[in-house]
Amino acid sequence: MKNIRIVFMGTSEFAVATLGSLLMNGFNVVGVVTAPDKPAGRGRKIAKSAVKAFAEYSSLPIMQPENLKDPFFTDSLQKINADIFIVVAFRMLPEVIWKMPPLGTINLHASLLPHYRGAAPINRAIMNGETLTGVTTFFIDDKIDTGKILMREGIQIFPFENAGDLHDRLMKHGARLIIRTLEGLVQGIIVPHPQSKFLKPGEIPKEAPKIFPEDCLIDWNNEPVTIHNFIRGLAPYPGAKSFIKTGAENISFKVFESLPENGTHMLKPGFIISDGKHFIKIACKNGFLNILNLQLEGKNRMNTVEFLRGNSILNSSVSSS
Repeated sequence: MKNIRIVFMGTSEFAVATLGSLLMNGFNVVGVVTAPDKPAGRGRKIAKSAVKAFAEYSSLPIMQPENLKDPFFTDSLQKINADIFIVVAFRMLPEVIWKMPPLGTINLHASLLPHYRGAAPINRAIMNGETLTGVTTFFIDDKIDTGKILMREGIQIFPFENAGDLHDRLMKHGARLIIRTLEGLVQGIIVPHPQSKFLKPGEIPKEAPKIFPEDCLIDWNNEPVTIHNFIRGLAPYPGAKSFIKTGAENISFKVFESLPENGTHMLKPGFIISDGKHFIKIACKNGFLNILNLQLEGKNRMNTVEFLRGNSILNSSVSSS
């Protein structure tokens, strides 16, 4: 079983966990496809993907195509004679690629498909206040995250867990699920099912589109728990953003940790309450949001007490723009 020839495709740390699991479980990885090296960071130095760094350390053959339809790349991939492709956190594959291996092309997705198809399933699930998510393996087809499901595993989302925390847990569960999926496929005990089987009558799948800067702005007109979930879903990256209005200045800041507080008040959403030393809470619909950890634009991230030592926010308010 473990002699089947596998080509692994991935880029991020999330993908590294699965590649490492394949190797540790004795599977025959005969090639790795990852993103080309590109400039990164403030110095714009050329950087390799996390998957490439791990593949080099593991002495695996590496391919880094700019264009997945490039005939030289597709011919080279064909000559590897892989039995199956495994894809984790990579680009959308053209049909000429995903149809190539005889056992098909498997994708690992960080949600319970068919819900949260798209680029940001972890963030969107928390932002929407979900308490359950998971990982899914499925056969790739000609659309994004719509192929027949092989296996799913549900995972609880904890109330104060952020997207980074959940990412790390799902990464480990996903790596194990790929192993179970491969074993089941080779043994012939897995029956692929269309995603419609996992939907209730009339139910529409929730989507997880890519997150853009404009999606990160906090709306202080929402309920405390809604804003709290929004902040968790964007932490630690890219971060939920707002603006402090102090006189004529409008300074942007990000919130990374918060505590919702329900209650009635007559304050305008965005109004700041603080003793100037120990706490900051911001009025919103039907309550307040206590700010526990934040970062002013151009400054280091800090907790509220540290922030208040060097910043006065008396007689100020926040806004979404």
